[in-house]
Amino acid sequence: MTDSFVRVRGAREHNLRNVAVDIPRDSLVVFTGVSGSGKSSLAFSTLYAEAQRRYFESVAPYARRLIQQVGAPKVEEITGLPPAVALEQRRSAPTTRSSVGTVTTLSNSLRMLFSRAGTYPQATSERLDSDAFSPNTATGACPECHGLGRVHHVTEQSLVPDPDLSIRQGAIAAWPGAWQGKNLRDILAALGHDTDKPWRELPPEAREWILFTDEQPVVTVHPVRDATRIQRPYQGTYMSAKRYVLHTFADSKSETLRRRVRQFLVSANCPICAGRRLRPEALAVTFAGHNIAELAALPLDKLAQALRPAAEPTTPATEHAGQAAQHTAPITAPTTSAPAIQAPTGLDGIAAEVAATLARDLMARIEVLTELGLGYLSMDRPTPTLSAGELQRLRLATQLRSGLFGVVYVLDEPSAGLHPADSAALLTVLDRLKEAGNSLFVVEHELDVVRRADWVVDVGPRAGEHGGRVLYSGPVAGLAEVTESVTRAFVFPDAPSAPARTPRTPSGWLGLRGVRRHNLRGLDVELPLGVFTAVTGVSGSGKSTLITQVLAEVLTDHLGGVLEGTDQADPEPQSASAQGQAPDDAPVRLPAASGLAAVDRLIRIDQRPIGRTPRSNLATYTGLFDAVRKVFAATDEARARGYHAGRFSFNVASGRCETCQGEGFVAVELLFLPGTYAPCTACHGARYNPQTLEITYRGATIADVLELTVEAAADFLADVPAALRGLRALREVGLGYLRLGQPATELSGGEAQRIKLATELQRAHRGHTVYLLDEPTTGLHPADTALLLRQLHGLVDAGSSVFVVEHDMAVAAGADWVIDLGPGGGEQGGHIVAAGPPADVAAAQTSVTAPYLAAALHG
Repeated sequence: MTDSFVRVRGAREHNLRNVAVDIPRDSLVVFTGVSGSGKSSLAFSTLYAEAQRRYFESVAPYARRLIQQVGAPKVEEITGLPPAVALEQRRSAPTTRSSVGTVTTLSNSLRMLFSRAGTYPQATSERLDSDAFSPNTATGACPECHGLGRVHHVTEQSLVPDPDLSIRQGAIAAWPGAWQGKNLRDILAALGHDTDKPWRELPPEAREWILFTDEQPVVTVHPVRDATRIQRPYQGTYMSAKRYVLHTFADSKSETLRRRVRQFLVSANCPICAGRRLRPEALAVTFAGHNIAELAALPLDKLAQALRPAAEPTTPATEHAGQAAQHTAPITAPTTSAPAIQAPTGLDGIAAEVAATLARDLMARIEVLTELGLGYLSMDRPTPTLSAGELQRLRLATQLRSGLFGVVYVLDEPSAGLHPADSAALLTVLDRLKEAGNSLFVVEHELDVVRRADWVVDVGPRAGEHGGRVLYSGPVAGLAEVTESVTRAFVFPDAPSAPARTPRTPSGWLGLRGVRRHNLRGLDVELPLGVFTAVTGVSGSGKSTLITQVLAEVLTDHLGGVLEGTDQADPEPQSASAQGQAPDDAPVRLPAASGLAAVDRLIRIDQRPIGRTPRSNLATYTGLFDAVRKVFAATDEARARGYHAGRFSFNVASGRCETCQGEGFVAVELLFLPGTYAPCTACHGARYNPQTLEITYRGATIADVLELTVEAAADFLADVPAALRGLRALREVGLGYLRLGQPATELSGGEAQRIKLATELQRAHRGHTVYLLDEPTTGLHPADTALLLRQLHGLVDAGSSVFVVEHDMAVAAGADWVIDLGPGGGEQGGHIVAAGPPADVAAAQTSVTAPYLAAALHG
């Protein structure tokens, strides 16, 4: 490399407009700009993608098939670019087999510690391999629960919730609906069972057989005659309710069906392993009296304390004195404090040295995680329960221990989900990566990180087609002279902040008593209604558990199971910062509550994707595409041809391109290379067949309309009220730059959340509505945050209540009420440290949040 810069020329990825920029290596470089400005397109889709492309060119063609590749970026030239590692804000796969321990590889070291230095029962002839201590291997997993720790079964009460109903009236609620359910009822009648008698009056042996039998008798069914059609006898096969539920839950590929039958399952700890997921042989091995499941359940900071004595070399006298105690030490459940682990005793010199080496390695790696504010996590915490920010910081800590140098680390908002108190530790970790000889290219909105950068690349000035230009590339101080930059005003404010507004007065109170969930232990809390409430606290303090889990469940139960919005259809577990178990394991007992009568609706809005495939897009999700299709169906040509609105859906066979099935692209299989995607050769990406594209409205086809941005569509469809209402709502939350047909898979979490909010804003308000949002400003530029808050405060002005879990002190400072949880994370959290108007909480002496909130209040 001839100089110390990465030089980019002619970058045209996404909305980048022939960008040319020079970026220094061996520096902390922050990419800034409003959401959609093109900063991620430059950092990830151009720089990282090109680094990966060059690496893959050096890999054998056969090996390339095994690696997930990114496409070649649209750029003329990049020089001086080292190998790159990307740490993105991506959600983990929803499986409880992935945990904090597996992501960080801490589990490997702990399993090795037990294998090499654990104390085995006296009758054991040989040591177990480290795989025997993993619940994810055949040799280690409990044979009853297959390493999951929980088993699912059904009971008569879960299958038949209302025994006063007859079978014909639907007493067996677990059975499928429509024809399949009627078929099973008819089969029972053919077998001689009384389907009209209340369930509770049926003989016990009949109820037992109907629900739980493994038999599948085949009988001839004579359906009751239907006046509209003739139904002939048929051969029907019986399936018990238990068999149907377990078979559907285990084998169905339909998430809707699996979600439906899940409500009839009863989950419990595995009776063999008691939820510890391992075989008895592995659980019988101890390290200073504690099995591996007990140590893995400790918060990381407590685990480090527990391992400290073991990391110190032992003396022969200590070994001899403690040998007997090792074989008789009881296996007890972990308590709130670290177990008293002594130096490993009863071991020969080699085993003792191995134990000390592994313990020191574990402690060093845990120290980095604790620095990043993750000490409250336990090794057995499933990754689906982690927020995207927590997961990225776990990967960041792992990279710090990797020893790589000369690498470009491309990070996507490492401060996401991080309390201001932990930002200094994050910057320290980033500095250590840089000092090790690496370059850091960070996409970031947190102003503290921006101010500490060596170099800033500001992209904009606005979003979408109004962005895509590098406004400034240089030391941070120089940004103060770039008047076109939106970021400049927040890094270098020209005027003192406006005086804090007077907080609203609550219109009522919603009380929760004895909240017990994860690290909330008997919490009593009063939640104000009719105001904007910010719930603050360090990561893991219990904020999301209280608001997005407990409060959501209490209100859902009060409203008869009605949770409006989008999230109830998403099978992915709550991310948040919930402590402990996955959602399936969470207690179902709800706390005592008061004041519920004042709430009429509940809306939960989060940053999960609005769809999992490219078929879902902005237009279909918000419902405005229905209005667009009706407009095209109402044209003279469409009516002459008999085309209805369904014809203009790319999901309907009559109107879509059959070559690509309405996708707009086709998969291309390459010999010895991974498959790729290319525009459909028949429709060239338009998604529709030629006949459908012959219909135009104001000279535009339906495909042309999908290519319009929200702003352009608002002008084009100005006389279509049903569409204009949704388009205006999208513009009000700052999404005017998005294309109507932009696939859901291309949207950021912040964009997805604002789309959900816009969808709600266009609805007619009815009754008192409670809105729950979990870190709504994650991924948002301060300018976008101001736009979002304007809409949320508008909801409160309209008579609703808004609760936000938030780390952004600017949001908390502008709230009417602040509830601060803590004082720490995990076991050190779960308490209300302070509550009241922002100024009162800012004055709290015991609050970690208080000084940062005070700074935000005073500009």
